[in-house]
Amino acid sequence: MNFMELAKERYSVRAFKSTPVEQEKIDKILEAAKIAPTAKNSQTQMIYVIKSPEALEKINSVCKCIYGAPLVFAIGYKSDETFGVAEDRVYGFGEIDSTIVTTHMMLEAWEQGIGSCWVGLFHDAEVHEVLGLPENIRITSLMPMGYAADDCKPADRHTMYRPDEEMVEYL
Repeated sequence: MNFMELAKERYSVRAFKSTPVEQEKIDKILEAAKIAPTAKNSQTQMIYVIKSPEALEKINSVCKCIYGAPLVFAIGYKSDETFGVAEDRVYGFGEIDSTIVTTHMMLEAWEQGIGSCWVGLFHDAEVHEVLGLPENIRITSLMPMGYAADDCKPADRHTMYRPDEEMVEYL
């Protein structure tokens, strides 16, 4: 499948089978994260693989959007290492970089037959507390992953797109 087919086919999975994701597939998803572009190739991303029953119970206790997934990635960045200045403006590239990393992971997962859902509805402090994360880590997304339940389908608005004239302007 080419990239456009992959991008159009992928949808947010919100119901998962309990089948564990094979380690070789997890490894490919993590490889996609590693090769993602980051500002100055700083690679400050930090990825936590949540798959033990104990860790899944903890993340489920602070996020209602895990949807029964057997695997969750907590993706973020090291705030004390992120690149942050460009010309006369100050940027926080950690969020941008970890978002690019998350996108790579999400698309590689789909290529491997693994569904995912990008989750931003959580409190960073609660995730830090239950997972025991260091202070310098900023979690930007949680990504439940696994095999989609048999009755799972894309949301009705999955193929709804704004017209180009609302999103694109040639200068």
